[in-house]
Amino acid sequence: MEGRWWRRWYPWVILVVHVLAILIFTRGFLLTRTDLPFYSHCSDISQSPCSFSENCRDANDTASAASCWTKPAADRLVIIVLDALRIDFVAPSSFYQEKKPWMDRLTVLQNLASTRRSSAKIFKAIADPPTTSLQRLKGLTTGGLPTFIDVGNSFGAPAIVEDNLIHQLVQNGKRVVMMGDDTWTQLFPNHFNKSYPYPSFNVKDLHTVDNGCIEHLLPSLYEEDWDVLIAHFLGVDHAGHIFGVDSVPMVEKLDQYNRVLQHVIEVLESQSGPGGLHENTLLLVMGDHGQTLNGDHGGGGAEEVETSIFAMSFKEPPLSIPSGLDTSFCKVDSDGKEICISNMEQLDFAVTVSALLGIPFPFGSIGRVNAELYALGAGTWNLEGTGMGNRDAPKLEHWLLNYAKVLCINSWQVKRYIDVYSASSVIGFSFEDLLHVSDKYFQAEESWKHTTKNSLLHREGSYHSMLPSVTRQIDAFVNFLSYVSELARSKWTEFNLKMMGIGIGTMLLSIFIILFAIRRVNRPHGTFLPFGGDSGISFEVMSAFLVVAIRACSFLSNSYILEEGKVASFLLATTGIINLRHAVMKRKMLFEATSFLLLIFILRLTIEVGMSKQAATSLFMNASSSWMTGIAPGHPVWRLMTEIGPILALFLLGYLLYRTTIACSSSWGIWEFSTMGTFSSFLLIAVHWGSESNLQQLAILLQGIGKGYIPIIVYATGLGQLLLMTFGQLFSEAIDYKRSLVMKTVAVLGACSSTIIILSGKQGSLIALALIIGGYCIIRLGNIEDDVVDRANGILTFNPLAVTQWNLLAVCLFFATGHWFDEFVLVRQALLLTIDTFGFSLILPVLGLPLLALSQYFIGRTDNGKDSFLKQMSQVWGLFAPKFVFDAVGLVLTDVCICLASLFYSGRLVDATQQNQMTGK
Repeated sequence: MEGRWWRRWYPWVILVVHVLAILIFTRGFLLTRTDLPFYSHCSDISQSPCSFSENCRDANDTASAASCWTKPAADRLVIIVLDALRIDFVAPSSFYQEKKPWMDRLTVLQNLASTRRSSAKIFKAIADPPTTSLQRLKGLTTGGLPTFIDVGNSFGAPAIVEDNLIHQLVQNGKRVVMMGDDTWTQLFPNHFNKSYPYPSFNVKDLHTVDNGCIEHLLPSLYEEDWDVLIAHFLGVDHAGHIFGVDSVPMVEKLDQYNRVLQHVIEVLESQSGPGGLHENTLLLVMGDHGQTLNGDHGGGGAEEVETSIFAMSFKEPPLSIPSGLDTSFCKVDSDGKEICISNMEQLDFAVTVSALLGIPFPFGSIGRVNAELYALGAGTWNLEGTGMGNRDAPKLEHWLLNYAKVLCINSWQVKRYIDVYSASSVIGFSFEDLLHVSDKYFQAEESWKHTTKNSLLHREGSYHSMLPSVTRQIDAFVNFLSYVSELARSKWTEFNLKMMGIGIGTMLLSIFIILFAIRRVNRPHGTFLPFGGDSGISFEVMSAFLVVAIRACSFLSNSYILEEGKVASFLLATTGIINLRHAVMKRKMLFEATSFLLLIFILRLTIEVGMSKQAATSLFMNASSSWMTGIAPGHPVWRLMTEIGPILALFLLGYLLYRTTIACSSSWGIWEFSTMGTFSSFLLIAVHWGSESNLQQLAILLQGIGKGYIPIIVYATGLGQLLLMTFGQLFSEAIDYKRSLVMKTVAVLGACSSTIIILSGKQGSLIALALIIGGYCIIRLGNIEDDVVDRANGILTFNPLAVTQWNLLAVCLFFATGHWFDEFVLVRQALLLTIDTFGFSLILPVLGLPLLALSQYFIGRTDNGKDSFLKQMSQVWGLFAPKFVFDAVGLVLTDVCICLASLFYSGRLVDATQQNQMTGK
């Protein structure tokens, strides 16, 4: 009785421990920042120590005030966002050791940066991770640091409640027009005078959003009903996700963008003359983040955080900025022209644009007004320029003093935010940190008072005596702002190692609980570890533990995480070689051992293609089809195989399901009727794929069938099957528990597989077939020994290497499966996304685990009845649960599936003794 209690409840105990460990770990890993409900106003400047000659008025009093915190330097602003714009998309190839196909495509920006160096400039902009579009747009508009907890909002952008650039534009009478990525309208639902949003989640669509931007962008440039225009293109981001950077679609997108930008600049220049519509317009072409060569982003790698900003003013500044503020690095391009690239942080974007447009800085911004970008709009004069006469000295003095005043306001605003945040937020700064902040600000403020006094004394004197003090003042403000930004990064983007350590310790504790539970349910068998007996058995058991240890240790390396699919296939192949060795020694099951290795080889190739998206247009795909089959890549046989192959695999799955159902059932009951729903779903899926076929004859034959409703019918059928099986579990009673368990397992796998297959696309049936073939080989090879474990001396009654192989096969199937959605609606498709992501890698493998415990039944071996089987099931659950395969969500979902499956498979089973009593034998 005691052992049965443990078998029933220990999976739930493990679930609780895992959830607790994850909560503690994430408390240290997913650091949060409190959003404050405070907003900046024009009238706030009266509280600052920074003096301006202009009168400051609140926008509520006069919405069209000529100046607020700073004097406006630009009347209109055009922001063109090219999503996932890598820095080497904009920078000339001469800045890199090797020229790549995607380089030197945006030639219009490079030419302007080299020929109009005083009014056009390229910046390498550094983003703060996480580098997902939502977090980057939030960071760009608020001037704050997004935290890792925000990543969960990527699938549904909530409206920004804290102060931000768009809010300040609207509150100060600026008219904003937006077109492109609909994330903007989700973040700012009531801020735009006009908006033309387009759905952004369909990564397979390279053109809809971009074509919408082009349709509205050029005509809008001739209109006078806006002050700020935002156009957000998505084609490069989607091309990267689907094909990778080194691909033809990526190059085509960049060429298209070059043509669009050429037209935009021509329109702006044509109306930039005196009295023209764009006489004082500033153009910004920028990325929100970068991307890896594989088209991915979200992390903090150099390729992901490095993007670009191209800025161009259509009024000509006389000369360049003072050398002390210049961060540019220059090289000669392929045409022999010198081109320079400067550096800035995206953190500085919101406050710099606010200063240029003369609106209050967002309350929570901790960025610094970038001198070079501010200079493009506000006018610059060279401190050390040759040929500068005394007549230019007052201009230089005026600009430097003006920039110092802007930094004074900038520093005051940041200090105000830090003080309010520390007083309002539970997650604030330490007393020592606040003391350092106050000390640095006090030093800068005292220096500012001295600088202001000198400016009054030397207003009519020599500018040479004034410039050193202004330069020192600028340095003092820059030092303060830099210190605050680095402090904020340390608090909001660095990990709490203590909390993470406690979480990891709790997670490791769950392993000991599992081992204790397994020993508890096997107490009558005595010995805990199965290392006695045959040396071959010991070798396989030790191999299983070694593979699991290597798998766990691989997660401590960033390189291994990036190559997780390849590592899993390598370890799975290693276990396959162990099986082959044993099969050769025993001279049996050589077919299963070689078939298993061949399957792993095919999965390895599939993983290679899936993880290297650029391979779809590279020599790999062109060559692999030839040397593997001898068929030319463009041969019609390939198209026929890709269209007919998945449908044939689907019919094969249905046949295998039918044979298993007939073999395991003597009469038709609830489980058998449930499998009929799977047959129907498979038939509907075949019709659905046929109607979408590229084979014209097949598509015409199935034309008119409501293919849009077929997925819904399949989902509903699967749900109905699960409800029917739940009803059967509650009210039916099994006579033959072994046949019943096989039938249950087959029925529930069939009910879930139809939904998973249709979500996975045409490759779904092939992946499902690979799962069945791999599972069959694992089950057969797991019983290659007549006595896998000495039951009198060992705790395990099955081969643990089989569970390890099942685990690794699930990981390989995850990386061999694509996860694409045509559209994404959070409420409706969040569940479908979870099923698609974890279907072949978690849901089906967990629900299929009873087949390992029933493996002896398939080869005709007997056991001691239901209690022996349930003991085997407990051991399988225990070894599979701490597999460390996916992230926290995957681990918890694994636990939940194990708990539900343990209840489903162990309920209302009749023991062999009870069966004999009932039948009178």
